[in-house]
Amino acid sequence: MDLLSHTITFRHALAQWYATAQRPLPWRTQPSLYRTVVSELMAQQTQIKTMLPYFERWMRRFPDFAALAEAPAEDVLKHWEGLGYYSRARNLHKLAKEYVALEPKPRSREDWQQLPGIGPYTSAAISSIALGEPAAVVDGNVVRILARLTDDARVFKNNGEAVKAFTPTAEAVLDQGNAGEHNQAMMELGATVCLKHKPLCTVCPVLAYCAASRKGSQEALPKIERKATVKVEVERAWVLQAGKLLLHRIAEDSGQLAGQYELPRLETVASPRSAKQLLASKSRSITHRRIKEHIYQVKAKPRIDASLEWVRLEDIERITLSGPHRRWIGELLARESEGGGLR
Repeated sequence: MDLLSHTITFRHALAQWYATAQRPLPWRTQPSLYRTVVSELMAQQTQIKTMLPYFERWMRRFPDFAALAEAPAEDVLKHWEGLGYYSRARNLHKLAKEYVALEPKPRSREDWQQLPGIGPYTSAAISSIALGEPAAVVDGNVVRILARLTDDARVFKNNGEAVKAFTPTAEAVLDQGNAGEHNQAMMELGATVCLKHKPLCTVCPVLAYCAASRKGSQEALPKIERKATVKVEVERAWVLQAGKLLLHRIAEDSGQLAGQYELPRLETVASPRSAKQLLASKSRSITHRRIKEHIYQVKAKPRIDASLEWVRLEDIERITLSGPHRRWIGELLARESEGGGLR
């Protein structure tokens, strides 16, 4: 069946499936405007299974807009630690302050786009899910579903171009009278059935409408050009003296990581000829970058500049550490404790 010629039966099939197949996520089982806003911002660049414990912890500390608006920035960032992309936390904090002060409160997607950190996708999600506005949500999941349903083999330069191209189709199939549930069903379908790799076509509730599956081309869609992988190597220093660890505090004007701590770059602490010993090598990925970080124990007296601070071990839990640095520090401290020193 052609999707655009059978939108009513498509919506019905999707809704029936979602009613029984949806995951019991906390912002669904206890819905509210605030919980929708937090979940949408947290889910940007973060997988649902990863963000769930952070969401629960966030709600215990900041249960509503007012509690978040009144919280110190350091506390907000601390509760975001581990999710990355800290500009989201700063924007959420700013949003809460503005929302509390606004009268009348924002209702439409246009209203929500005036608030910090809210773009077209997030405004459509908030206004449809929490406020019932008939706005179509288009993210990577929805693009993938619609490309396969329509067997659209166009090649897009990036995700943004693909989102723009499929927005008219998303609007055409949208259930205007129940947009929030429809949007969540589409996102759920993309997250659990219409997967990027090895889609579960045999259990798909809308398989009858999928033109790509009839041709066997579904795994090739959508066609979005991928950025070339960039490999990066970083050397970091481990300097532990008298119960204090030397850390670098990122400058306040350094964007989303401003004010956070991390292990210092080796070149800022030691000269090329300084005695050092490799303790660990860690790999991670950020978008198209593949980063390998080597952590060295510096045995010579370190060079100290204004960006470096000695932090007592008992204070490390209270500061905000960038990215995976807390985990790395914990692992190295555990090794030292178990082995009587890092050798």
